[in-house]
Amino acid sequence: MHSFSYKKAGIPSDNTGNGGGFMFDCRFIYNPGRKEEFKYLTGCDKGVIEFLDSQTEMKKFLENVYDIIDHAIENYTERNFTDLMISFGCTGGQHRSVYCAEKTKVHIENKFPDVIVVLHHDQILKGL
Repeated sequence: MHSFSYKKAGIPSDNTGNGGGFMFDCRFIYNPGRKEEFKYLTGCDKGVIEFLDSQTEMKKFLENVYDIIDHAIENYTERNFTDLMISFGCTGGQHRSVYCAEKTKVHIENKFPDVIVVLHHDQILKGL
């Protein structure tokens, strides 16, 4: 799973050889980075998490994401597939996409305890 920046780095490549997976665009959700108090934080920080938790659009978005990926994970598991790439992108790869990837990781681990989730925050790793 990846969080990434459309503006700074672009869509991550799938190194598993499967040619991609699910790509979710978080840019329509209000960017907490526009608020001075969140500008230098990430989607892993308490204030940003609380802000995004309060956004109705974010809740709806993640519910839709979970509906899509849950079916895919069930199907892939039944067919013994080993890799499914899920990526979340936003403008800077710092707030919304990081938050979504973190929340989705927890969702998958809770619903599918036998599934191993590897999470990369691409832009954070590159040093915002």
